[in-house]
Amino acid sequence: MRHLFTILTSALLLGASTLPTHAQTPAPPAQTPTTPPAQTTTATPPPANANIVVEKPTYVSIVMEVNVDKPAADVWKRVGGYCAIGEWFQMANGCKILAGTDNEVGAVRSIANEVLVGKTELSYTYTQPVRPDRPYTLYHGTLEARPVTATTSKLIYTLMYDNSTLPDDAAREKDKASRTATFTRALNNMKTLAEGGTLPPR
Repeated sequence: MRHLFTILTSALLLGASTLPTHAQTPAPPAQTPTTPPAQTTTATPPPANANIVVEKPTYVSIVMEVNVDKPAADVWKRVGGYCAIGEWFQMANGCKILAGTDNEVGAVRSIANEVLVGKTELSYTYTQPVRPDRPYTLYHGTLEARPVTATTSKLIYTLMYDNSTLPDDAAREKDKASRTATFTRALNNMKTLAEGGTLPPR
């Protein structure tokens, strides 16, 4: 009996010593999940010069005229050159053609870089170009010498532009009055020159 107990004890000890070692290795500690770094987003800048587009334009026109005691062809010959504006607008620096051919469609004059966009025998139309970071008002001007009789004519100046960029009706009326006064003076200067007179210094 004692001999049997010794055999059983030895067997138990032998079995314990032959267990796989991995069964005795403690499990590694659980890893704490890491929070991924926050992603930063950069706002997409608006397209360049996006603010030049006017969403709801309101186009207006101003038509001014003056009678001239000269035939239309003679009047146009005297004051109808594309850079003649330097004289009858009495520009301190005069007027120069910056690009293109004088009096031809596509010519650019130094007055606000205005571009000649249309012409007839006795008229021309110009526009002001788009400018960076400034609402585009589609400003156009037309100057015309129109025959009235064989010996008389009239000069007609028409402006067209978008005035929606002005803050209110009072500002729009003030702007219209200012433009009318400025270009009426120019028409009277053209009349003086076309009829053979000279302009007083400004």
